[in-house]
Amino acid sequence: MAADPDAARQVAQFLSRFFVCDEPRSYPTGTAGGGTRLHLTVDTLLTQVPGRAAPSWLAGSRSQARRTHVGETD
Repeated sequence: MAADPDAARQVAQFLSRFFVCDEPRSYPTGTAGGGTRLHLTVDTLLTQVPGRAAPSWLAGSRSQARRTHVGETD
């Protein structure tokens, strides 16, 4: 759900930079048409950058204290 069609388009463009997506479709929502529903199928196993997988949520959620910092080795 988005407040307007432009916001839905921006979300679709952002996701398609990193993942293989089908053609996005948007539909008006609510009785007054005050929002936009985005329909987009995203394949999270295939990325747009060959040889680079999307980072997993687990790797991205690690504490900074446990990560190797610049100048350190594992």
